[in-house]
Amino acid sequence: MATLSNFFGFFCRKKPLVKADYLVFGIGNPGDKYKYTRHNAGFMVVDRLSESLTDARTRREPSFEAIWGTLSGKTVVLVKPTTFVNRCGAAFAASGSLFCVPVESRLVVVDDYHLPLGAVRLRRGGSDGGHNGLASVIESCGENVARLRLGIGPLAPGSKSVEFVLGKFDEQELPAVDAAVRTAADASAAFCGLGIERAMNLFNKG
Repeated sequence: MATLSNFFGFFCRKKPLVKADYLVFGIGNPGDKYKYTRHNAGFMVVDRLSESLTDARTRREPSFEAIWGTLSGKTVVLVKPTTFVNRCGAAFAASGSLFCVPVESRLVVVDDYHLPLGAVRLRRGGSDGGHNGLASVIESCGENVARLRLGIGPLAPGSKSVEFVLGKFDEQELPAVDAAVRTAADASAAFCGLGIERAMNLFNKG
């Protein structure tokens, strides 16, 4: 891990694109096949948050696509990996280095079927909780990365977790999903504008 960190540190020094203050990284799978599936909740939040950027610009790299601009007076970059969920850690490391954002100023947005649909939880760090995408991110940078978990549960009785997360939300769930994505986008903006502690105090309810 130290070698990888040193490599991307060198990359940042030699090829700065723009030095952003914060980075929000949505976990999900690329392609139309996976749009609006439960596993792509992170993408939905990033897409919603992008509507609040001013002076936005875009960039596509081999492992991710990014949009950045001004949010709450800060330069914020929003990232969606173009790799699959279980390999997104490389995109997390590469995007953070390209935009020169330290790990403590990055937020990962991830779905969580252990939380009820619509629940939003911010944490400073911790384990992957069984999520392959978060495990890949942690492998790239360690456990001390802030994350926003968006509830997509509960797991349906008798369902396999893989089938559940790769399935699309039921029609009756969509109003709750839309409200949750909006709240998660607001929480992500608060992380960028106020920091993790104040964002947690505001959004970790119930």
